[in-house]
Amino acid sequence: MAELVEEAHAVPGVVSVLSAILARVAERNDAAGRPVSPRHLASAFRGLARPAISVRGYLERIFRYAGCSPACYVVAYIYLDRFARRHPAASFDSLNVHRFLITSVLTAVKFMDDICYNNAYFAKVGGISLMEMNHLEIDFLFSIGFELNVTPAIFGSYCSILQRELYLQSPPPPPPSTNLHCCLTEDESSSRQQKQGAVQLIFFGT
Repeated sequence: MAELVEEAHAVPGVVSVLSAILARVAERNDAAGRPVSPRHLASAFRGLARPAISVRGYLERIFRYAGCSPACYVVAYIYLDRFARRHPAASFDSLNVHRFLITSVLTAVKFMDDICYNNAYFAKVGGISLMEMNHLEIDFLFSIGFELNVTPAIFGSYCSILQRELYLQSPPPPPPSTNLHCCLTEDESSSRQQKQGAVQLIFFGT
């Protein structure tokens, strides 16, 4: 099996905010103690014990070694949301969230990026066996009904959700005052700010 190759790039904001969202959801579901039926598709992702690595540490590990584009994490979030909508009885918790993460990122990479590592490499990044990685990928694809396409509009809407979450975690400084006249309408200005925020969220580190 190939050795892991570490990326030297700064961790983008999307990794931090996505890990924060999923960690919060997992903690809430842990507290609620929602059981998962052994026959449910989500049971394949359930581990026997809570991993020692945090959700943020795990996602940052994926970013450092998987070599996928930052946009893949937005798409992975979309896929996880599609899973949750299709299977409301299931829940993300501390016993399954790590496997859902590595599987959703793997699925997103194959859909988004022209070049990516194979399943054996992703299994090593995720700390699971190749056989389990293959099974999880198949289970996940069936769980979301092979609904992999993401339109620009949907991508932008999820970027906005992640952007708002990022701003709640660390509000940006107020923009500098200026006397220049702007010909944009309020809607156009708001749209441009949202696009700039989405670009900053995806492509730049926190």
